[in-house]
Amino acid sequence: MSLKNPYGDFEITEPQALRALAHPVRLAILEHLQRHGPATATGLSPHVGATPSVVSWHLRHLATFGLVTDWDGATSKRERWWQAVARGFRFTAPDSAEGQSASRQLRGEMFARRADVPQQWLLHDEPRLDDDWRALAGMADTRFVATADELRQLEESIEELIAPYVRRKEESAPDGARIVRMLRYLLPEPGDDDPATS
Repeated sequence: MSLKNPYGDFEITEPQALRALAHPVRLAILEHLQRHGPATATGLSPHVGATPSVVSWHLRHLATFGLVTDWDGATSKRERWWQAVARGFRFTAPDSAEGQSASRQLRGEMFARRADVPQQWLLHDEPRLDDDWRALAGMADTRFVATADELRQLEESIEELIAPYVRRKEESAPDGARIVRMLRYLLPEPGDDDPATS
């Protein structure tokens, strides 16, 4: 496990771990633990659309890749409590065909899970915001020209800029602070010299 990136995210590089996380229930379990903290399989069940026994199996599977672990803060020993090992995760696609396939599978599942987020925000969250917060919300669809190195540098700069906010604990935030969700997609377009387009 590595937490050396600016956000302290868990880094995944093994194709087997990428493929394991691409399962919709496992991804939902991990996201719920990261967002809401430790839980039992029974507590997770209604949030991830699976029975407690199925959730328990998926938790053990996630644990084999180091993504979740036992939580030692439980006051009752009757049920096993789980926690995410980090607040977020990131992954790099290995160069192998298996790695590329696993990465594409996970990326597809993540895109599918995020597809409805803006619409749900518009329907449920935006109407409850005051004018100041509502005015700050928005989206950008910006196209620009950059080399691979420049894009990598840009992404690193963005991460360095927002890392202090990502790593800030909610209880230590200043008065008036609230959770903000930023969806960022980097979608390079193929050029005329790419093998698939020539």
